[in-house]
Amino acid sequence: MTVGYREVARKRRDWQERPKDADAHFLSHHLVPAVIGPKKRPWLIDNHHLALALHEAGQESVLVRVVADLSHLAPKSFLTFMDNRNWLHPYDARGTRQSIDDLPKKITKLADDPYRSLAGELRRAGGYAKSDTPFSEFLWADFLRTRLKPALLDKDFDTAVERALKIAHGADAAYLPGYAGPHG
Repeated sequence: MTVGYREVARKRRDWQERPKDADAHFLSHHLVPAVIGPKKRPWLIDNHHLALALHEAGQESVLVRVVADLSHLAPKSFLTFMDNRNWLHPYDARGTRQSIDDLPKKITKLADDPYRSLAGELRRAGGYAKSDTPFSEFLWADFLRTRLKPALLDKDFDTAVERALKIAHGADAAYLPGYAGPHG
């Protein structure tokens, strides 16, 4: 339902600054994981920021890695399966779970969640390690959502990142995937 628009903008800039002759190589190393759903439509299950950034930059196609073909399932069964597999994250920009029926049908309809951008920048700044835990960035975003006011993210994103670094290395964050603070 959401992406961090700052993250999308950063990925779009990176793509546009890349030498054009490197496009095919980049795309071949950044396959977008998807599940084939009813009506044989692909459902992205990761790399939403990259997919939206490429779309905004005018890239008309990407390579897709099909994780599962569930096109034989009825829509309701498909959505239930996707949700139970953790291949959906139906939470809005406030971190509140929404109906699966409210999921956007197009990548361009994803809402901005500034805490997703903060979580991405926090990871790049060493606040936590990349993790295989599904939706780990969402967990970090929700954790930060309760500790930093939205106005700070709007007004002074760099200061928000600095504060998030201190918070991320504190004991309260020790349960989160990729925690990089002191242990023990």
